[in-house]
Amino acid sequence: MKNPNAIFAEKIVSEYSENSKPESKVSALKKLDQKVKRPAEIFAYTYGIIGSLILGTGMSLAMNVIGNFAGQMIVGIVVGLIGIFMMATNHIFYKKILAKGKKKYAFEIVELAKEIVNEENVEGQDE
Repeated sequence: MKNPNAIFAEKIVSEYSENSKPESKVSALKKLDQKVKRPAEIFAYTYGIIGSLILGTGMSLAMNVIGNFAGQMIVGIVVGLIGIFMMATNHIFYKKILAKGKKKYAFEIVELAKEIVNEENVEGQDE
């Protein structure tokens, strides 16, 4: 049985060496899938957080928790509505960005998936 430290060291060497084995098609497919989804997810989280912060600021203004000026409630309601609008439209933007990414990488993903399925079918017939 190998020393756990030696196994770990071999794994690190294989990751950093130029002669490391090429990545499997399944891991390449997973990376492409992540490449499609990541921009949409980053946008959705960022836009949603900003929208909720704006809504919270508007609520705080409307309830006179922060600030002290004339017409503060009206300003707070308007700011809060902007935050609500942002959070309500977040999913729409997410779907559009995701669709754009899917359109961009669809051919590569489908071809790679077909190759994987064909290899499994060939292996299944050999048995």
